[in-house]
Amino acid sequence: MQERVDERGQEQDRERRGLLRIGLAEVYNPSMVPTLNPGDQLVVQYGATVRPGDVVVLRHPFRQDLLIVKRAVERRAGGWWVRGDNPLVANDSREFGTVPEELVVARAWVRLRRPPGAGQRSAASLLSWLVSALRPVRVGPAAAAGSRFSRRLRAR
Repeated sequence: MQERVDERGQEQDRERRGLLRIGLAEVYNPSMVPTLNPGDQLVVQYGATVRPGDVVVLRHPFRQDLLIVKRAVERRAGGWWVRGDNPLVANDSREFGTVPEELVVARAWVRLRRPPGAGQRSAASLLSWLVSALRPVRVGPAAAAGSRFSRRLRAR
């Protein structure tokens, strides 16, 4: 997923005019496991309004050429506190602090799991993949502990 920094203002103008930009992002590391796995694709909206609990694509504060996927936990002075859903990976605000709003590139809508490997293409495996391939990412285990929806996701 490539994007120029100077396009951020144009994206906000497009959103105000109703021309929302949608794209795909790929997850490469395990920082969002169990919600997202390496190889998953995300359908994202560039320039979208972010709320606590949203999964977002953002520029790493120390390496702005690197895009990362995290969960926006809360607004703080200076930007967003973001965390990965995997407690064993600390490459998030625990390491680099609050992320300025202008480094948030997109909000994730839906996760697309990668299809099963070539050797696993039985009707049952394809059906199982199809049922679980599309899943909204708005509410996750860390986002809304009291939500019936989040309890259902955790039980899987």
